[in-house]
Amino acid sequence: MTGIGFALLVALQAPGAVPAPLIVASKPFGESFLLAEMFAQLLESRGLRVGRRPGLGATEIAFRALREGAIDVYPEYTGTGLLAILGHPPAPDPSEVFGRVSREFRRRYGVRWLPPLGFENTYAIAVRRETAESLRLATLSDLARVGHTLRAGLTPDFIGRADGLPGLARAYKLRFREVRALVPAVKYQALAAGEVDVIDGYSTDGLIERYDLVVLEDERRFFPPYQAAALVGRRVADSVPAAVAALTALSGRLDETAMRRLNRRLEVDGEPVAAIAADALRRLGLVEGEVGTGEVARGARGGLGSYLWNQRGTIAALTGRHVLLVTASLLAAVAAAVPLGLALERRRRIAEPVIRGVGLFQTVPSIALLAFMIPLLGIGVVPALVALFLYSLYPILRNTYIGVRDAAPDAVSAATALGMTPGQVLRYVRLPLAAPIIMAGIRTAAVISVGTATLAAFIGAGGLGDPIAAGLALSDTRMILSGALPAAGLALIVDWGLGIGERVVVGGRR
Repeated sequence: MTGIGFALLVALQAPGAVPAPLIVASKPFGESFLLAEMFAQLLESRGLRVGRRPGLGATEIAFRALREGAIDVYPEYTGTGLLAILGHPPAPDPSEVFGRVSREFRRRYGVRWLPPLGFENTYAIAVRRETAESLRLATLSDLARVGHTLRAGLTPDFIGRADGLPGLARAYKLRFREVRALVPAVKYQALAAGEVDVIDGYSTDGLIERYDLVVLEDERRFFPPYQAAALVGRRVADSVPAAVAALTALSGRLDETAMRRLNRRLEVDGEPVAAIAADALRRLGLVEGEVGTGEVARGARGGLGSYLWNQRGTIAALTGRHVLLVTASLLAAVAAAVPLGLALERRRRIAEPVIRGVGLFQTVPSIALLAFMIPLLGIGVVPALVALFLYSLYPILRNTYIGVRDAAPDAVSAATALGMTPGQVLRYVRLPLAAPIIMAGIRTAAVISVGTATLAAFIGAGGLGDPIAAGLALSDTRMILSGALPAAGLALIVDWGLGIGERVVVGGRR
């Protein structure tokens, strides 16, 4: 979203307009889901309309969305703001760090840090207890001594951040035999199974106690203070004081013990996010009675069948968004690739270089291509549509060109001998004969798009990738399947429908 998009959001707050809902987002890990749901329920309890965007993405994506007005608030950590966003050196004093990020974020970006929630959640480098005992590991300096023999399973965010692996490696002269990128929900299981030897966690993670892990001491105080706080965008900070007041009511009310207990209920006991958030807010005296529950938790208990039934409304809405993404991008790709393929048939010397150039997009991993769109187009539907469009071009372009080029030579020669112009030969001979191959390319592109569109959730475009991303963050297989199964079914339906269309087109040309 650009400045124009932000201006439209602000305009919706004008007198007489229906206020746009406040969008509460989270990063893709359990505690962030939980805090975001608490923010959302607090706002709803004060009569404010709320939209939820759980598991939006890593720090860079979430913060960019906040800056551009695509979301209005998400939980962030002061140490992350200091190092990963501002690029400042670490500082040990929590008050100094909060004061610095508060001033700089307001001055540079126009966003506001609300007072901290009351607990710190610093990085925790953890190993299995037997590993710690056999290698005599108690500190990060001990880990540096033997790190070259160990395998690390680290979150992608940690691997690339200044306050993550790069800075830690410099501070402790630390290197590992192997580093694997693992999503938060997977890394604890991988450590327990012996697939990796070291992971990055958070000090309030409930899974540390569950797996009886040893957290190594950061004796050089490399990690800065990570106080959790609500980070609010310009619209909320400047125009919605009721939202600021509601969120500030939570400041200073959560300590590390309380947060670790809440995280354990989520990560270990598998309780619904919304139920935990509502119970926590009631115990703090901040809400009374029932409040909004959010789409990430309804129907969280029971088997897969009951879960899917309880989530049917949400799944239907997400499927509709998914169909929109696939259909719009596919139609645009057909409109671009088919005419280009026909034109290249008339200029065969440049055809292969052009087609191979377009095919380069297929070599870029889907999530990387989506990430490349963010600096150009922001987050949301537009960059997702552009990325899906680029992925759909190659199979349609390749099949169009080959189908027209290799259309029955005898039929083409006969048409030419009868005096048809090249354009007439293309329209009445080559194109009808190439129709099955062109339709096969479109079918291939459509099925690829259905699968690739699930990754659009990581840049805030919605669709069936939303429950998949949330389920990965919360280790909830039912949630993952509530996105994966409809996506698989949609791919089959799309292929079947286009197969019927192919028979109609081919039959109509005979």
